[in-house]
Amino acid sequence: MISRRQTLSLLGATAAALVLPSFRPARAATATTFRIGWQKNGVLALANRKGSLEKRLSDRGISVEWSEFTSGPPLLEALGAGALDFGATGDVPPLFAQAANGNLLYVGQYKGSPEGSAILVRKDSPIETLSDLKGKKVAFKRGSSAHNVTVKALRKGGLTVDDIQALDLAPPDASAAFKTGAIDAWSIWDPYLAIAEADPDTRILATARGIVDSFSYFLANGDFTKDNPQVIVDVIDELAKVGADAQAHLDDTVAALAAITGVPADVTRVTLTRPDFNLGGVSTISDDAIAYQQGLADEFYGSGIVPKKLAVADIVWRPKAS
Repeated sequence: MISRRQTLSLLGATAAALVLPSFRPARAATATTFRIGWQKNGVLALANRKGSLEKRLSDRGISVEWSEFTSGPPLLEALGAGALDFGATGDVPPLFAQAANGNLLYVGQYKGSPEGSAILVRKDSPIETLSDLKGKKVAFKRGSSAHNVTVKALRKGGLTVDDIQALDLAPPDASAAFKTGAIDAWSIWDPYLAIAEADPDTRILATARGIVDSFSYFLANGDFTKDNPQVIVDVIDELAKVGADAQAHLDDTVAALAAITGVPADVTRVTLTRPDFNLGGVSTISDDAIAYQQGLADEFYGSGIVPKKLAVADIVWRPKAS
């Protein structure tokens, strides 16, 4: 069980255990490899399948290495420690990484659909409203975007994290616990959400619509970005192109992502056609995103979820005009 007053000690141990053993420490200035941490979804997954970044960086003599993660916290642990150069996560993991003095920078952003995150209960559950979660076992990955959804959804129901039995579970473990009834509710994101939602015994208690915005971010190691700024520019530009092409050819994208993730095509289509979802929205960091992230940082500090006050703008990277 976790309380909102816990800090990063648990995250550090968990992340260290999940980081792949083949990682190498940070290296000096001019890059010959570009090491990406990815999860099986979104634009990075499509770029991986197509070899888009490999093609874009080959003229620079840079190869690309991919390491898969199931959630953002361990990915950013590796990134901040110099074991990765680049990765993508939701809104909360960067706050914990910055609080832990990770050497990383926000370098890009995209937005998903608020319906792509939700709190789930079993169809026959007596839980009908967010306030009914009081005293219940609610699973989410601590330090993930689902953590944010849970905190704010509970507030909407007149509760805090201290009013529930909060369980820190990675998506695969939470999925198993949800199916067996070991937990009462599960806060999760796509594609795990869409997979669970397809089960007729699953019911959505609340989506993130009207509760949180759905910003996600590309982050890069600080030293790598300082030494190789044009690589980051090229990568964000290429991902924007991959995303725009994927959005324009949605049938092909459904098939490609289904093959990558092993999620059935009909379920994958659900994730890609949720309201306001747009694969083509990759860009560098906007002022709106910084303001959103700073508000979240202030809230999580005020609630005791992150251990110190953060200035998000201090780790935002903006490319210099060419």
